[in-house]
Amino acid sequence: MTKLRLYKMSIAVRLSISISFLILLGSTWSVSAQERTQLILHQIGDVNITLSKNDNRLTVTPSSLNHLFKQVENSVVQITSQIPQGVPNAFSPQTPNATALGSGFIYDRVGHIVTNAHVVEDANIVDVTFPNGNRYTAKVVGTDPYGDVAVLQISENNTHQQEQISSILKPLAIGNSSSVEVGDQAIAIGNPFGLSDTMTTGIISGIGRLIPATAGGGFSLPNVIQTDAPINPGNSGGPLLNARGQVIGMNTAGLTETGTFSGIGFAIPSNAISKIVPVLISRGYYVHPYIGIRGGPVTADLIENNTGLPANLSGIYVDTITKGGPADKAGLNGSTIDQYSKKHVGDIITAVDGHKLSGIDDLASYIDQHKVVGDNITLTVYRHGHKIILNAVLTARPQLTPLMPTPSPPSSVPKPYPHPRPPMMPAPYP
Repeated sequence: MTKLRLYKMSIAVRLSISISFLILLGSTWSVSAQERTQLILHQIGDVNITLSKNDNRLTVTPSSLNHLFKQVENSVVQITSQIPQGVPNAFSPQTPNATALGSGFIYDRVGHIVTNAHVVEDANIVDVTFPNGNRYTAKVVGTDPYGDVAVLQISENNTHQQEQISSILKPLAIGNSSSVEVGDQAIAIGNPFGLSDTMTTGIISGIGRLIPATAGGGFSLPNVIQTDAPINPGNSGGPLLNARGQVIGMNTAGLTETGTFSGIGFAIPSNAISKIVPVLISRGYYVHPYIGIRGGPVTADLIENNTGLPANLSGIYVDTITKGGPADKAGLNGSTIDQYSKKHVGDIITAVDGHKLSGIDDLASYIDQHKVVGDNITLTVYRHGHKIILNAVLTARPQLTPLMPTPSPPSSVPKPYPHPRPPMMPAPYP
């Protein structure tokens, strides 16, 4: 049974690992463009450098791997957070906490650290431990649960300590994930099972993947990088590097049928990190654009079961539409069920802004990468044998507000990702 696991782990898991044999007991965790903002950075020497071009096709030899590891090892940290284990009530206002482990990497010289949102969950304060054993307190500056990105900042009140910390911070260079190709070398660094300072290597196995939404709703995570570099519980939030030591992604999850690493890991692309992180630093939250539909790809079975659809039709069929959302206001039609319980497919979106669509990934990735809240998009729609053009204005995703986010009740029960959807099952879009 294949599941998608987010690679954060509990301290209890780490303590159960025997020296002679490692048994995977990590819990399965769920995952729980933006208004244009131009940040004026006053301290050029203190900010992370984003590289517009890189060469991912360099070959890394064992000796160069040694050099690369020494170059970046002090830029990757272990993150420890406290997760409530029960819902407080009038009889027990205090609930025990479990300690969870993840990874993160240094973003700039003022103490910002990037990690996964699911690593910190609802925590406000976390502990950050460097490879030399030094531990510091860090506050959660901002989180984007839908993009699974969070930013921390080391917070020390003592001026001398602040200066000391600043002097040892070594930000990692952020590469250009759009130049990543299948077959490029990939290097992951993190803290699997709490084993700090761990490097694993592999290749880029796929690009443009889509991680399905969590059970019970949510939004898909588009344009994700697939790698076979071994990542395990505790690796979440750690960097995925290219052969030049540039961050091309952030390790976040893996597919598994046995609970152990199966050779399929996923990383959030660095271009998404470069887009989201500055906004989290300045505002504390990130707003994703939203169209408000659920649907699926046009398949041969769909065409066969729906009379009148051309055999060569490709695109996305619209299954359900959020009432009052952008798609609804634009006039899109969803699927219907007749009196004989037969389902009739609604509109089929064949292109967005002139770009042809062949599947769910295409639309989700296009909106997330190229659009912000308030932008217009033009949808080319096939409806009852005719091509029509509809215009929609994107809004912010529901329940994503800076003032009052909707917390989920704490639980001691691991929250699994759903199995990957079969081709005909509708998936939510951003």
